[in-house]
Amino acid sequence: MKKYLFFLSFSACLYLPSTAQTIKTPSPSTPQYVKQDFGLSSVELSYSRPDIRGRKIFGDLVPFGKVWRTGANQATTLTFGDPVTIGGVKIPAGKYGLLSIPGADEWTLIITKQLDVTSPAAYKPDQDIVRVQAKTAQLPFALETFTILFANVTSSTLDLQLIWENTIVALPITTDIDTRIMAQINDALNKDSRPYYQGAVYYVDNGKDLNKALEWLDKAIAQDPTSFNAVYQKARCLAKMGKKQEAVAAAKKSIELAKQANNADFVALNEKLIATLQ
Repeated sequence: MKKYLFFLSFSACLYLPSTAQTIKTPSPSTPQYVKQDFGLSSVELSYSRPDIRGRKIFGDLVPFGKVWRTGANQATTLTFGDPVTIGGVKIPAGKYGLLSIPGADEWTLIITKQLDVTSPAAYKPDQDIVRVQAKTAQLPFALETFTILFANVTSSTLDLQLIWENTIVALPITTDIDTRIMAQINDALNKDSRPYYQGAVYYVDNGKDLNKALEWLDKAIAQDPTSFNAVYQKARCLAKMGKKQEAVAAAKKSIELAKQANNADFVALNEKLIATLQ
């Protein structure tokens, strides 16, 4: 019996250290993963976020004039679902590293093929895709946690902003959606199932051929004569063409159809349009 108890005690001693190894604590520089719809796809960001913790950051903890992984722990990466343009350079869709060389008044921001740079020694300049010089701006307050975010987002442009301590730096990114959307429209409208409405709305919204947009809207209305939204878009198109009386008539027709469908939103939209044409 004593031998059996000794064996149990010895086994417990062996077991305890292994269970202690399962303790999980928070990372001092928490990872963050950000996904932003952009263009016809999205852009994704992966990086780690160190804190100031009472330290002097730029020019000290993060030296000026040296390559920085632009975060902590892991390499910082960007994944583009669409082709983009950065610093005048066209970059295919794919995953890339983001590095930087901070300076007192200006940073060098680097898009690289390398996805594993966690120290300056690992950096290979020949893997650069583009370098962009970016002026710094000073904040009236100190941001404790290093933050990268997508700002000023439109359908084809955004700014990647890097913010820490009192410093903010921005990297403009663009994507060409017009060429691809126009190709989709041209392709789709040459098939039997023709999205006249979608093509016409894009033309109206983006200053394309309004005569062609009006032609397509008439075809969309012929496909569905009860479509109050198609009639509303026709009214918008006519208004942009300077045909005010015809635009008002179309808007009134859209109001009639929208009321039949109990759609108060389109009633209001048409009333606002009519008000601008009086």
